[in-house]
Amino acid sequence: MRKVLLVLVLVLLLQLALVPASSAAPPSSAGFWHRVSHGETLFSIGRMYHVNPYTVCHANGLRNCNHIYSGQALWIPRAHGPHPPKPPHPGKCTCVDYHTVKYGQTLYSIGRHYGVSPHAIARCNGIYNMDRIYAGQCLCIPGW
Repeated sequence: MRKVLLVLVLVLLLQLALVPASSAAPPSSAGFWHRVSHGETLFSIGRMYHVNPYTVCHANGLRNCNHIYSGQALWIPRAHGPHPPKPPHPGKCTCVDYHTVKYGQTLYSIGRHYGVSPHAIARCNGIYNMDRIYAGQCLCIPGW
């Protein structure tokens, strides 16, 4: 009876050791890694990279798509990074850089960082309410 119990325990330990390794997505040329920042959700990450959030959830073997944590590395199954926004009025502003908004940032702090007026950033990105930006949003930084 002890031998049977020992064999069962060893089989269970072996299964537990193999399960996490099989759920991790192997890196390939068809995607890239993303490190989760504070305030990000699977849906905001999916929106940022134009990928279905359930695809990201499945690719990373997550049991609960609503539970990710800051600092977690997620495999994004896609060959491209975030698509920069198109300016609402082509020719009116030239993007010299792109900025992905982090939790707690404002147009004022972003403008100060790049040495650009927050009104210019808002105008170039078609933002009418300067208090309505969100984490994960990609902004065009104008160079006029």
